[in-house]
Amino acid sequence: MSRILAIDYGKKRTGLAVTDVCQLIANGLTTVATHELLDFVVNYVTREDVETVVIGMPVQMNGQPSENQTRVTQFIQKLEAKLPKTLNIVQWDERFTSVLAHQAILQSGVSKMRRQKDKGLVDEISACIILQSYMDSKQFGAAGL
Repeated sequence: MSRILAIDYGKKRTGLAVTDVCQLIANGLTTVATHELLDFVVNYVTREDVETVVIGMPVQMNGQPSENQTRVTQFIQKLEAKLPKTLNIVQWDERFTSVLAHQAILQSGVSKMRRQKDKGLVDEISACIILQSYMDSKQFGAAGL
């Protein structure tokens, strides 16, 4: 099997998560400055055996696109142009991932100082939540966007 890479795209920084090769566990990978994201993803996919890239799509509660959705869509177009056609790119609803990530960080006991210092932690955990949601849907047959 191959890995699945998840992206929580942000205006300034982007969180990434990845599965193990058996696609059983979602792990935080890193947080990357968004202006470096395209090169990072292309390099990562070149080095690792990745079959699917899951990209969180920002959608408002009423189902309407959020302000960031245009940037995400533009990134997807650039990514599709750079990556092999055999790579599956999936758009995934990312509503509530940041809220869930903040809750997970608080419940895990991460100190206030670290939370303030490591802004990328929320982005990386959000990517993990997106990835786990996608993996759960594959197991239970739900659909993305």
